[in-house]
Amino acid sequence: MSQLIVLGVQWGDEGKGKIIDFLTEFSNIVVRFQGGGNAGHTLIVDGEKTVLHLIPSGILHPKVISVIANGVVTDLKLLNEEINNLSKNDIIVNEENFKISYNTHLILPYHKMIDKYREEQRSDKIGTTQKGIGPAYEDKAARRGIRFQDFLDKERFDKLLKTNVDYYNFQFEHYFGKDKLDYDELVSQSDHLREFFLPFGEDTRLMLYNASLKGEIILLEGAQGSLLDIDHGTYPYVTSSNTTSGGAIIGTGYAEYSKTSVLGVFKAYATRVGEGPFPTELHDETGELIAKNGHEIGATTGRNRRVGWLDLVALKYAIRINGLTSLAITKLDVLSGIEKIKVAVAYKYQGKTLPSFTNNIEILNNIEPIYQSYDGWDNSLPLNTIRVYEDLPENAKKFIKALETMLEIPIEIVSVGPDRNETIVINNPFR
Repeated sequence: MSQLIVLGVQWGDEGKGKIIDFLTEFSNIVVRFQGGGNAGHTLIVDGEKTVLHLIPSGILHPKVISVIANGVVTDLKLLNEEINNLSKNDIIVNEENFKISYNTHLILPYHKMIDKYREEQRSDKIGTTQKGIGPAYEDKAARRGIRFQDFLDKERFDKLLKTNVDYYNFQFEHYFGKDKLDYDELVSQSDHLREFFLPFGEDTRLMLYNASLKGEIILLEGAQGSLLDIDHGTYPYVTSSNTTSGGAIIGTGYAEYSKTSVLGVFKAYATRVGEGPFPTELHDETGELIAKNGHEIGATTGRNRRVGWLDLVALKYAIRINGLTSLAITKLDVLSGIEKIKVAVAYKYQGKTLPSFTNNIEILNNIEPIYQSYDGWDNSLPLNTIRVYEDLPENAKKFIKALETMLEIPIEIVSVGPDRNETIVINNPFR
């Protein structure tokens, strides 16, 4: 396949960044297709840690072009800081290897402010990262959004900015009782950023089309996870974009269905950041052990992640709505030393077994998971030293095979540690 979509199939934080970084070696272009600076993709190469928020996870490969596509909402101030931080670590980001779609919508200071004020006011918190993601998508849908191409045209941008600042300042002053934004200061900040970002603009839809005609390999990178999709996730405890495979087509403006595969990334257990239902959540010593061993702290938020057993009901749902062709399992090493590993295979609600996953919050908050147990494996041989599937402990292989059988889809990649090279490839999805 010449195009591969890689996305998370849980509540985010599945280790997509590592898998994308690993697969970039076989790619020519890596494209981020949705979300914003609320993503936190952690890459570790030879012990060196890099945390990305907006820039695609292919950026550590200098000969590969990284793209922010039209489906992303972009905070240029954050992006500028991210590029500068990467350059301090000798990671090259320039107009040759990094492109920004003219149609990406911008996150501006008023988006982050209203995101914060709304969350503070809510009695039932959503758990937003307060990065301005939702309000930016809201402006996009309301047709008052400002795109990157608008930003590059100073006269047009200043006019659009004035209209929006007036709109938001009225709310800040009269509804929230907060200070107003200074329009002139925002113009000055934008003028400084415009010169820096001017060389990065690109019609990325045409670029991807032409690349495909040349036979180049394209990797589409998702952020967050399928259960946080605005349409198909646990609404309203979701993100503000389409995190599923359909979002990849809309978010890039490029569709080559006959050449596309979809790889879903999932943890050997489950985690969730923020509020919302979590049927298999653990509140015991095992959950604490998994969280400790898995270093379950959000790369963007710094918040502790909630931890639970792997949920196959939710995973089957994600496989279906994404049209997955294969899976990658991550953090298998974290389960080493746990005597009994549980997996949710069904839900029971009001005495009845549910036929499938539901995003009805009231039901999800009151279901009883039905578990199946598997024998664990000891940690006498650290999994992160293993590179061949056959060398895994027998019980680890039995666990993976059981998952494949129940999910009816192949697991092609096994991550046994956070570093790029701590990876077992059973079958390369690009081959």
